[in-house]
Amino acid sequence: MKFSGFVLLYTAALALANPALADVEEAKHARQGDMRKMVLHEAPKPAGTVDFMTFEGEPLNLSQWQGKWVLVNFWATWCAPCRKEMPMLSELQTELGGDSFEILTIATSRNPPPAMKAFFEEIGVENLPLHRDPKSKLSREMGVLGLPVTVILNPEGEEVGRLTGDADWSSLHAYKFLDTLMRPSGS
Repeated sequence: MKFSGFVLLYTAALALANPALADVEEAKHARQGDMRKMVLHEAPKPAGTVDFMTFEGEPLNLSQWQGKWVLVNFWATWCAPCRKEMPMLSELQTELGGDSFEILTIATSRNPPPAMKAFFEEIGVENLPLHRDPKSKLSREMGVLGLPVTVILNPEGEEVGRLTGDADWSSLHAYKFLDTLMRPSGS
């Protein structure tokens, strides 16, 4: 895989990180490439509390992912930038996903489940969830105004950053940025 050795090193560093002491200020300086579009908040903000659902229609809530870093990507089947970005998110999940980091994909608005499934099949994504927000309740609560939007939640379930538009999530810049953000302050 691309950057496998690099990712292995950073994954090991993340496993030892104390997420409560993330260094957002240092992460601001680590933004390069597409990560320059990431807006990091001065202080964490509350994340959405409205339920969304699994592909099958079972209720989910972002609070279920507390305890790990979560990259939440809001997308839609009709969104061309989403089609470009999703395989990169898939690669990022393959490389970094685990006990301390996970990617959630949430199709917001009217996305028929068969179209969602076809979208993932056409672009070859098999390792990301097909979650739904069919009435856009969560995306509205979180102020998602256009797609794609990617929100980073800290292990306390708070929003620490937001990127509007697509990004190359499989780039060295993305890995370095995420490592810096999730690394304990001062390390």
